[in-house]
Amino acid sequence: MSDFAFSPDRTRGRFSALLILVALEAALVISWSGGFVGIRFASDHAPIFLILFWRSLVSGLVLLPLTLTVGPRLRWRDLPPQMLFGALAMAGYLSGFALAIGEGVPTGLVALITDMLPLMVALLSWPMLGQALTGGQWLGSLIGVAGVLIASGWSLRMGDVPLWAYVLPVVGTLSLAFATLLQKRSPSEPLPVHRSLCLQCLSAAAILGIAAWIEGGVAPVMEAGFIGGILWLVFVATFGAWGLYYAALRRSSPARVTAVLYLSPPVVMIWAWVMFGEPLSWAMAIGLAVSLVGIIVFARFQGAGPRDPDH
Repeated sequence: MSDFAFSPDRTRGRFSALLILVALEAALVISWSGGFVGIRFASDHAPIFLILFWRSLVSGLVLLPLTLTVGPRLRWRDLPPQMLFGALAMAGYLSGFALAIGEGVPTGLVALITDMLPLMVALLSWPMLGQALTGGQWLGSLIGVAGVLIASGWSLRMGDVPLWAYVLPVVGTLSLAFATLLQKRSPSEPLPVHRSLCLQCLSAAAILGIAAWIEGGVAPVMEAGFIGGILWLVFVATFGAWGLYYAALRRSSPARVTAVLYLSPPVVMIWAWVMFGEPLSWAMAIGLAVSLVGIIVFARFQGAGPRDPDH
């Protein structure tokens, strides 16, 4: 009898928890998608490498006081691995998809290509870790790639974008996948999130600063569009994505949180259509749907792991 009496409260409690989780997941998808949209917005006001340089530098400097004061004492031997991961997972990955957007590749298509990260990690695991793909994983990979090709085929017919630009997000995502596997194989102890993110941001800033200087200089563009774009990329696409990602993980499973992030490409496509007038098409929608089917098939044969939300 007492169980029956208290069941409405338990039902309301579960419903409230579900609402909070759904709200967190919705905010996570928006912040994840915001990285692509922020790059697209800022690219109208400054060169790509200058944008990436200031995004990485500001992110690292904001986190630096926490890195130096919170947690165990930082050791010199922690620096080289984080510098390598920063070069691959941040400078390489961000440059790949940002340059593609700067060259005119549709923002939603770039988001769709980078969403193939779990597939690329699995493909690289074969030569790096000796973990061969199962038949189901191969099937899911092929379906996912087919979806990207369908969406890309429509974009290619639009013209104006050089063919090599479509390779850039693939190379960037492979760089992130390679960094992910290197971190798994690294003998060093993992650092706290704020510390590893700070060191990787500053390492990436050093590399991107050289590229920005070659491109034309590292001085910021003193315009509202540039400053607003950098602040958006730092606090929404970087810190917001990280914070919401781990908040969602505390309330749900990694598999569910990872699956939710697969909603980012359609959100990016709609966002880019509203803000920048990037066209939508049935081919893009069909390609997106096919890719999502491939990812679902792939995930059924391999537990979904955490993703890197810094993008």
